[in-house]
Amino acid sequence: MYFQRLGPIGAEVPVAVVGEVAYDLRPITTDIGGAFIGSDPVGTVERALPRLPVLENAQSLRVGAPIARPGAIYCVGMNYAAHALEGGSLPPKDVVMFFKPPHTVAGPNDDFSAPTGALKLDWEVELAVVVGKRAWRLDETDSPLDHVAGYTIANDLSEREWQLEISGGQWSKGKSGPGFLPLGPWLAPASEIMPSDLHLQSFVNGEPRQDSSTSDLIFDVPTIIHDLSQFTVLEPGDVILTGTPEGVALSGRFPYLKPDDVMDLEIQHLGHQRQRVLPAS
Repeated sequence: MYFQRLGPIGAEVPVAVVGEVAYDLRPITTDIGGAFIGSDPVGTVERALPRLPVLENAQSLRVGAPIARPGAIYCVGMNYAAHALEGGSLPPKDVVMFFKPPHTVAGPNDDFSAPTGALKLDWEVELAVVVGKRAWRLDETDSPLDHVAGYTIANDLSEREWQLEISGGQWSKGKSGPGFLPLGPWLAPASEIMPSDLHLQSFVNGEPRQDSSTSDLIFDVPTIIHDLSQFTVLEPGDVILTGTPEGVALSGRFPYLKPDDVMDLEIQHLGHQRQRVLPAS
């Protein structure tokens, strides 16, 4: 089973896909957000499955982000050693955190409209963690993965001049434009995914860019959740981006994105997403 939101922007239908059948979840929830995610979504669907209608023509519908609107989006920076080095930094000793606002979220295959004046647009494939249970000040006896609802793919799109050159010392300026966070295509329940060794890749115009595994994370998923919970409250529906491996344009080895470029991102067991870059309007 996995969860999706299908249909036009602003009118997505929440579904659970079982086998190859998409079941309409509107009889049991208005959307896939924090309230649904925090209330045993898999068990809720399994109990309701006999009375859920099938969503007709699901395969022909646009795929939206699998989360309606995250309450918060926490991003972990420089969490692969080689990526930190390609950006000119040493691997961090502590978890580096920055934010993206909820309006950055887009569907996994939506076109990406480049903002006016954005000349250093960059791609970043990342494993995204969706929080399923409130976490605050977890201690050593707690199991951080018990607080995870599921996993999906994220493209942490960045404008490097805004992020690094006119940032004022923080990164979020270069991470916060509309559409700067394609998510999806689906949310895989935590019970079906082992986040410790997932193969992740990115391509631009069919050419390989990033190729790594979450086994190379400096801070693994349990460590990230435990660490963040010491400083903030993680709530159901929040999204945590776990960092990106080497192979981005910031390295100087590849050109920055330009109009008509196509990005493809894949993570093992979590599917594939694709975005075409549109010129600034």
